[in-house]
Amino acid sequence: MNDNRDQPAMEPLAPDSYGQFLAELKSRIQAAQLRASLAVNRELVVLYWQIGRDILDRQEREKWGAKVIDRLATDLKRSFPDMKGFSPRNLKYHARLRGSVAGGANCASGACTNHLVPQPRHPRKAGDVRGSHLVRKGDNSTRLEP
Repeated sequence: MNDNRDQPAMEPLAPDSYGQFLAELKSRIQAAQLRASLAVNRELVVLYWQIGRDILDRQEREKWGAKVIDRLATDLKRSFPDMKGFSPRNLKYHARLRGSVAGGANCASGACTNHLVPQPRHPRKAGDVRGSHLVRKGDNSTRLEP
């Protein structure tokens, strides 16, 4: 048996004002989700750039070969099993990102991400950025896999 005595009485809302209120809330939630996703993507690009920089520096300084990237990928996957982006292929992409972004030192602070925009892998609803990857504006050849 439902007993509504313990619940405060709710004023009925006019359908028009409720619908408008709900639409505004949904819009704000979607905008916040998008901003959060973009911030995460920006931080990941900076991280990937730094990883690529460090790999390239070690390869040059210590004459690392391709096998080191495979080992690094294995060790990083073991340390961060829930995180993507550390396959040998992606680590090579990180090094390519470091080599392709102008302004080297500025990227460590995130300035290099100003020319990167999220591009959805598959068409989705507006505001849904899951599965997005980053490409340079006007260039679909440089993709970072999530």
